[in-house]
Amino acid sequence: MNIQGLQKLTLLDFPGKMACTVFTAGCNLRCPFCHNSPLVINPPKESAYSVEDIIDFIESRRGRLDGVAITGGEPLMQPDIEDFIAEIKGRGFAVKLDTNGTYPDKLKSLVEKGLLDYVAMDVKSGEKGYPQCVGIGNYDLTKVNESIDYLMQGKVDYEFRTTVAKGLHTPEDIEQLGQRLKGARRHYLQAFKDSGELIGFGMEAFSKEEMYELLNIMKKYVPECGVRGV
Repeated sequence: MNIQGLQKLTLLDFPGKMACTVFTAGCNLRCPFCHNSPLVINPPKESAYSVEDIIDFIESRRGRLDGVAITGGEPLMQPDIEDFIAEIKGRGFAVKLDTNGTYPDKLKSLVEKGLLDYVAMDVKSGEKGYPQCVGIGNYDLTKVNESIDYLMQGKVDYEFRTTVAKGLHTPEDIEQLGQRLKGARRHYLQAFKDSGELIGFGMEAFSKEEMYELLNIMKKYVPECGVRGV
């Protein structure tokens, strides 16, 4: 595992849980709005935290922490991600996984083995806008769609979420996204924020009013939806 960050307490990242958040390095996408570019572009090869460091930490918080949220980067790129999650689960902690959905086989395996309690999948846009939003021209959505369809079977609790930014997203993109996610359990629109460590440029946040206009589009397709970061 290449672990580059540890947030010791979060009340937001894992719904209904007091959790810590583990940040893994590396990603196969280049989303221009990504605010974790140091984890994505040429991340350190040496892990900042060992698996033992993380296990020792959560054990030291036993009785105060309910779970561990694993994010990135893209955690499913880690070759030993299953062993890491199994170690956490084996100690009685719940696990939430953040993923971009490009590793459907790994996702399915983790779910089928009972190793995940919650999955948050980033769905970047409607089909037309996806290449621009992932920074890869002519992007093939086959694996993303496979992950979407699998999660919508409801074998694990999940949410879809989309970070939206002016310069990348239009109401038409959100309409197309809503049509793709019709019938999903829940979806959140997340406001773009400039962390100062973005991959791309030329973007700005939608206003609060504009965010809720986009939300009204999604509500036609996903009844349980909301906005974050406004």
